[in-house]
Amino acid sequence: MPLRSDDPRSVGGYKVVDRLGNGGMGVVYRARSRSGREVAVKVVHAQYAQDAVFRSRFRQEIEAVRKVSGAFTAAVVDADPEAERPWMATQYVPGRSLAQRIRDRGPLRVTELRPLALGLVEALREIHRAGVVHRDLKPANVLMADDGPRVIDFGISRAAENLSLTETGQMIGTPPFMSPEQLTDARTAGPASDVFSLGTLLVYALTGRGPFDADSPYLTAYRVVHDEPVLDGVDPPLRAVLEPCLAKKAADRPGLDELARELETALPEREPEPGALPAGHRRVDAAAATTEIQVGKGSGAENHVGTGPGPEIDPGNGPGAEIDAGAGPGPDPDAPPARRRRLRPLLAATGTVGALVLGLTAYLLGPGGADTTDTADPAPTATSRWTAPPTGWKPWQTTLFATASAGARQALPAKDGDPGGAPSCQVHGRDVYCGGTGALPVRLDGRTGRTLWRAETAPSTTEQGQYQSAVIGVRDSVVLVKQTVISGEPVVDPAHLIALDAETGQRLWSRQVNTTDIDPALSGDLVLAPDPDGTALTARAPRTGAERWSLAIPAGHHCSFTTVGAGTYAHCRPVTRDAKAANPESRVLVVDRADGSARTVKVPLNSVLLGVRQGNLVLVVGGTKDTDADDGDPTYNAILFLDLKTGDRAMTTPGEHGKGRAAMVGGVLVFTRPGGQVTAVSPYTGELLWRTRTSLERPGGPGYDAATDTLYLASTTGRVAALDRLKGTLLWETLPRATPHWATGSANWALPHEGALFVTVSDGTLFSLDPAHPDREPVSG
Repeated sequence: MPLRSDDPRSVGGYKVVDRLGNGGMGVVYRARSRSGREVAVKVVHAQYAQDAVFRSRFRQEIEAVRKVSGAFTAAVVDADPEAERPWMATQYVPGRSLAQRIRDRGPLRVTELRPLALGLVEALREIHRAGVVHRDLKPANVLMADDGPRVIDFGISRAAENLSLTETGQMIGTPPFMSPEQLTDARTAGPASDVFSLGTLLVYALTGRGPFDADSPYLTAYRVVHDEPVLDGVDPPLRAVLEPCLAKKAADRPGLDELARELETALPEREPEPGALPAGHRRVDAAAATTEIQVGKGSGAENHVGTGPGPEIDPGNGPGAEIDAGAGPGPDPDAPPARRRRLRPLLAATGTVGALVLGLTAYLLGPGGADTTDTADPAPTATSRWTAPPTGWKPWQTTLFATASAGARQALPAKDGDPGGAPSCQVHGRDVYCGGTGALPVRLDGRTGRTLWRAETAPSTTEQGQYQSAVIGVRDSVVLVKQTVISGEPVVDPAHLIALDAETGQRLWSRQVNTTDIDPALSGDLVLAPDPDGTALTARAPRTGAERWSLAIPAGHHCSFTTVGAGTYAHCRPVTRDAKAANPESRVLVVDRADGSARTVKVPLNSVLLGVRQGNLVLVVGGTKDTDADDGDPTYNAILFLDLKTGDRAMTTPGEHGKGRAAMVGGVLVFTRPGGQVTAVSPYTGELLWRTRTSLERPGGPGYDAATDTLYLASTTGRVAALDRLKGTLLWETLPRATPHWATGSANWALPHEGALFVTVSDGTLFSLDPAHPDREPVSG
């Protein structure tokens, strides 16, 4: 591929010749050294270079490849993991990937399988001798060079004795080629796991389909853990060799020396073809003279040049609604068609649901097992799981109304009974930006808690009881704020969308918006602003307010927007129910951010959109409240997956566990209740994963740190709890820090960011703590 204008002309002294591929985490270039040697250079995207976990994984990848020097791998030539944009140069190997070869020409003949199979056995032998487990052997990671296959991309490999990065919960792989132990407890995945992956790869190479293929990655994962392999099209001699490779227990699989002997016996020698060139000579096929280089997440899921038979899984997500921003694009439409099987209910396999929950949870979320035991309140302790906060940070505590260094130094005046508080905040870079009830927008130094500025956005006579603001987001050094000044008259007071300079707090532009039917939102590099009449919204540039496109909103509906990677979705519910409609429904608008075009998907009326996973909308259905109960918890009777490509729907039921405020966190469906009980349910089966009781009063929505695999909750009194996401273990819980503020309990919020935890409480209290030392006394901001 030709170079682009923003591509570097050299990397680490290597002259960049052309672009080999581009993925979600980086770009791979073909480059030349000063001596003329050709190399493939992987350069990570700038936005991931500051991610400490990513850099650790990239260093691990470099170390793993350097340890392996066999003839069937691509050696590291040079690397700089400490560069501003880390890079690694490897041997340039002309040739297509096995995935591309099968896509272009179909499955291999059995006579073609021998050099591939024996070459891969030799490659794994060298890899394992170096003390490395590859953990992602798949067709897209095998280059078909003229002198034999090459195994590439060690982005999720690990040293056999090193579990530290695996234990962070960043479990990533490709389901059709993952072993059962990778899905149930990734920490146990040793050399035998690669043998399992080799067996699935060879079946795919010979038949064009995997032995556990299903209609979705979740069913595929289930079949890997529980079902026998389907080996249709594999001759009996080879079947006898591959079946032991696909044993569920690692101990039952053959070693590589034994496997090499059996493959030599089972696979025929390739007969020389008429007109074949002598050894050492080759014909050049222009179509084959490309290089398949992995360019996706060197520290996780790979978006790759070349095609594998299934999507890749990236469970790491931010807090709040579950957004799978790093997920792979799903099955390649040009890949060979997989066998279509009827979707069968997972719960039909009685006695296996618990193991399935473990398997899918581990596959989507990380290592470990389920634990449904409630845990006693532990004392806060430091453990090795935590990441250190940034240099200069210290624990602090302040309020929305503290004196500011610039702008409006003092908060709005308050009268007795003014309900000031309910913070609405965003963490961006090193700072925290907040609004709230009775609170002008402020910028806080995230390291010290000092209020840097308070925006002067309200008339000088405004009091706390007349004012509301909420921070929508921060983009392009602009803070987007929704503001309402309450007149006290019996009318609907207009709301305004205001853009503030993030550095100074000065107003850049503002627009009147109608928030009765549409919630404004930040989506990618656009701010979605409702028009004053509420019939449409306009996408605008955050810094200038310039109009990009406009979208009509369904009449009589209230719409809330969710952004997932490059996708934007509006969940629109009818404001009033049409008595004539037999089956009233809500709608989801799938919006193209490029031009504002949208298509409509109908969903159940009483549904809540939690996010998108692997191209499927994820919703909970029901939301009815028990009017006789004091807590008024909503109860959801179903979990709905809706495939955006095919329209297919699948439902599971959480049963008695679907009660409370619902959120998707790291692939787990979490329900929180006012009394402090937290329940985690598998969204794919509806089965209970764990249940933990905390002493939190009316906890808000959960925050999630993928790097430490920890879920955080804050209560209306400022009490904070940390739970292990996979097991539900209560890691620690703090004492209260604020006065109960029951009227606005939903404003409690906890967000991990760069090793520190930022917390807001309903009464306007804001504080930051170190998760490794949550009991340390804060300083006043």
